[in-house]
Amino acid sequence: MSSSIPLSLDAIRSTLATTSLGHALYLHQDLVSTNMEAASLARTGSPHGTVVIAESQSGGYGRHGRAWFSPPGLNIYCSIIIRGAGPYLSLSQWLSWVPLVSALAVTEATQQVAAVSLSLKWPNDLLLHEHKVGGILCESSFATTSDPVVIIGIGLNVNVHPGAFPEALQPIAASLIEAAHQPIDRNRLMAQLLLELEQCLDELRSSGPIRLRQAYMTRCATLGRHVRVLFTNDHPIVGIAEALSTDGALQVRTVPPHPRSQPMPLIDVRAADVIHLTGC
Repeated sequence: MSSSIPLSLDAIRSTLATTSLGHALYLHQDLVSTNMEAASLARTGSPHGTVVIAESQSGGYGRHGRAWFSPPGLNIYCSIIIRGAGPYLSLSQWLSWVPLVSALAVTEATQQVAAVSLSLKWPNDLLLHEHKVGGILCESSFATTSDPVVIIGIGLNVNVHPGAFPEALQPIAASLIEAAHQPIDRNRLMAQLLLELEQCLDELRSSGPIRLRQAYMTRCATLGRHVRVLFTNDHPIVGIAEALSTDGALQVRTVPPHPRSQPMPLIDVRAADVIHLTGC
């Protein structure tokens, strides 16, 4: 394991420049899950911008309940309570865009603090040279039209050495330190992440996703790729990811049955696992 300065409330606050995110800030040495803790706080009325951070998680999870590798003292595991949506988007559009702009915010923060450029795998996986370095999990089971509440969960591998990943993850996982070549100040990164996230969410509220969509597409490694799309309740499809719709859906053109066939229509993918195919 690489050396890593411990997280500290004072250290995070010393460079925190947000208006609301992180003003209520909780740091735990260990939690089952930061998302679970943040959801509990939200249900008891914790305000917009409340942030829960843990040095380790015993039951961290990603999409579909998949376990999230959460060793102590090396990475970022945090969850943010977001209330309200703004006038420009419907609730469904807001819920679709929040995970995407959250992932975009993390890429901006890693660029600013660690000079590490990450790409995005739709919808919200963070990639370093095609290896997963982080992910976003947004949960909104108690959102309402009048007062939508979203918990944004962020897991980011920062200072964990590649050899410390479990054997099953070593071919697919990565850490920022691999590109930075030195330990990264997680306190500064945490503060910058909250600033970038606040700015993205404020823009989404006030102006909609026009510029954010373009910024996401610039970072998105999925576009232009051959992909396999795995749906929960439908047959998988194979095609080329061509664009991002105005509501954040991935637009995939399936491969025609014959080379001389007419082009197939675009399919809007809103909820599925997307696999980048190689050798196509």
